Amino acid sequence: MKLSKEELKKAFQEEQYICGEEIIIPSYLALELEKPLLITGEPGVGKTEIAKVLSKVFDTELIRLQCYEGLDENKALYEWNYQKQLINIQINKDNKAQDNLEQDIFSEEYLLERPLLKAIKADKRPVLLIDEIDKTDEEFEAFLFEMLSDFQVSIPELGTVKAKQRPIVVLTSNANRELSDGLKRRCIFLYIDLPSIDKEVEIIRTKVPGIGKELSHQIAAAISYLRHNLDFKKKPSISETLDWAQALMSLDADRLSPELIRKTQSLIFKTKNDLDVFKELGAGQLSKEIKTKSS
Repeated sequence: MKLSKEELKKAFQEEQYICGEEIIIPSYLALELEKPLLITGEPGVGKTEIAKVLSKVFDTELIRLQCYEGLDENKALYEWNYQKQLINIQINKDNKAQDNLEQDIFSEEYLLERPLLKAIKADKRPVLLIDEIDKTDEEFEAFLFEMLSDFQVSIPELGTVKAKQRPIVVLTSNANRELSDGLKRRCIFLYIDLPSIDKEVEIIRTKVPGIGKELSHQIAAAISYLRHNLDFKKKPSISETLDWAQALMSLDADRLSPELIRKTQSLIFKTKNDLDVFKELGAGQLSKEIKTKSS
């Protein structure tokens, strides 16, 4: 199924992903050119969500490879089920007809598919999410972009396995390290910035049904002020904004007050350092800044 740019934009809206052409156009081009989409930006701005939205739009499986330090080819691609192989060997150890035993235990029945091989072998074009690629090392990255070029893998015991169709590939990065030029050349690049106040209000009102206009604007104004004026280790993301909005709704709040801000501050800040930074400003001063922005 192919979608026009306008159809893709409408599909994102139907999945309640609020964005403009700065996100739609790179996403559309990645689909049209069948190239991986490399998304960078602050944690919590909606990078991973794009892969989830695409899997819903195309009604297909989302296959996720969560990256971490030390991830290697075996964990990402395939492994042999050594325990099952050993059991088979033990069962047949007294069987004189063992000529085909080695061939049997290296058949597909004993193959453990990891996300990359699973995406290649999928009957229906899946969405392959390679999440937080910046957490891996350069050696794994080199293996990855070579595989992404051909979408095939060679398994010594079975031969070459080629993809029936190219998966829709989304890679995300929090920019913990610089990615290689080789990987970037193979991808369509998309940077997602933190939203403006107006856009964040729209996101809040879409994701938190029933929230009042005044409260949603005060939340967005408060988060914007905190991001741009205080030196946090982790700036509040859209995820924290939505958690805060839902918490305030559960407390039947219709507007922010210093007391409510103090009671719910743990929804916004995730480190003691950031809590200490906020305490220096104070909930009362933040409440005054919100009123200034609203006036």
